[in-house]
Amino acid sequence: MAKSHPTDPTADGTPVIALRGVTKTYANGKSALRDVNLSVPEGDFVFLVGPSGAGKSTLIRLLIREELATRGKVMLEGRDLARLKRRDVPKIRRRIGIVFQDFKLLPNKSVRDNVAFALEVTGTPRASIKPAVERVLRVVGLAGQADQRPSELSGGEQQRTAIARALVHDPHLFIADEPTGNLDPLISWEIIQLLLRINEMGVTVLMATHNADVVTALRKRVVGLEDGRVVRDETGAAYHRED
Repeated sequence: MAKSHPTDPTADGTPVIALRGVTKTYANGKSALRDVNLSVPEGDFVFLVGPSGAGKSTLIRLLIREELATRGKVMLEGRDLARLKRRDVPKIRRRIGIVFQDFKLLPNKSVRDNVAFALEVTGTPRASIKPAVERVLRVVGLAGQADQRPSELSGGEQQRTAIARALVHDPHLFIADEPTGNLDPLISWEIIQLLLRINEMGVTVLMATHNADVVTALRKRVVGLEDGRVVRDETGAAYHRED
């Protein structure tokens, strides 16, 4: 039997993610999130599950401050995202790594250059870029493919490249939005193993997924959304509620 997970901050300090009474209502009147409370402490690994339209993507957009909550507070490492000055948004986003189902790689750049680009656009000194890129390519197992372009890679290798790009600036929070959605089961497991390694490095991981087999096999923390509400928050849980 899975145990419920507390929603209050842990005694260890400020949670990486804290949502307090968060509601998101769009201009057309549709409520995507309704009174959501969620706390994710540093180093946690959380699966975010629920049917399409449950609110998973909206929650992620709030965390990266692509959108603002209608009511309630969205806190990242103790900072209220709604109160951020515009100039501070890029700085906060650099503390978050994010990968999607569709990779979003630059087709005319090599693996190395795709990863380096994430540092170049933030003004990282050139002397610091090469060692950071080489290090992260070793982490994701792509050192041997550094000079290849996305079209020369398998789907799994493309997702590893996207993960390397998201990881290269040492984020505190790693968000994976359906990262295995376009991959076959064997490659999906390899990507999940990589996310587990990233989590073991001390990075907090939030993964939105429909992959019931992976969630049930790993028995991590599971937060379930339904119709914009948190309907379960359990550790050691399966994809579906086990009553």
